[in-house]
Amino acid sequence: MTGGEHPVTGPSLYALLGLPSTATPQELRQAFRSLSKLYHPDTTTLPLPEAQDQFRRLQEAYLVLGDPQRRSAYDSQLRLALLQRVEALGPPVASPAPGLAMPGPAAERRPLSVRRAFSGGEWFALVLLALALLFSLVLGLGLAWWRGVELVTQPPLSTSASDPIERHTEDITARLPADELLTPPADAPVQPPAAGPRAVAE
Repeated sequence: MTGGEHPVTGPSLYALLGLPSTATPQELRQAFRSLSKLYHPDTTTLPLPEAQDQFRRLQEAYLVLGDPQRRSAYDSQLRLALLQRVEALGPPVASPAPGLAMPGPAAERRPLSVRRAFSGGEWFALVLLALALLFSLVLGLGLAWWRGVELVTQPPLSTSASDPIERHTEDITARLPADELLTPPADAPVQPPAAGPRAVAE
């Protein structure tokens, strides 16, 4: 390992020492001393190859975490690895269309919503809605047919004579000659002329 870099695969160096990443230098030193007694090849009860491997890893962890610069670089690597794992496990974030920038700083950005499939309950509600619509249509058409209502009505022939009585009167007057319109029929009783203002005065 060169330049203070340490691979971040496997358990972290903090986990090897049994400490959180916020541990102070004194806590690091105390954990190293107690674990070195446990894993040192001269004082351990473990098999020699396993004890040597554990003690070597413990020394590497203390060398990296005991130096403030190397610890800072290692913490940055840990954060980057954690961020990459979270991004790999999280849902894909839709990128904005070309030419459209997402508003706000990167911390305030939220992933765009992803369209999801309908659940079973939503499908059931949609089917019920469609059946209710179909039932209403069939019921309306059935009642109209049973009552004898025409489903398609004809528009009126002329806009001026929309009333059937007016149309019948117009048909009769159109068939009669002009003199018959002015003279009353012969068998009709003769009515006296209406009295006007002159008849009352005389």
